[in-house]
Amino acid sequence: MIIFPLKGRGGLALKDDEIADTLMEQNQEYKKLHEEHKKLKETLAEMDRNKYLTSEEEMERKKLQKQKLHKKDSMAEIIREYKKKA
Repeated sequence: MIIFPLKGRGGLALKDDEIADTLMEQNQEYKKLHEEHKKLKETLAEMDRNKYLTSEEEMERKKLQKQKLHKKDSMAEIIREYKKKA
């Protein structure tokens, strides 16, 4: 795990997961993105349980993967902005 020079409890550097926990409590946009990312992850996991996907299902799966990645990128950007301000 990467440690960043932000000060947390006891003067220790905050890690991304600690920042994410803080943002879940304090930033509604981050929380919404996290929840949407989690739902997409669960939907993709359900699709992956199928042995075969139709071409339509495969296209939907790719679309969901892109949406999930976009949510993750957006969350990472919020974390970067948080680090700049801290």
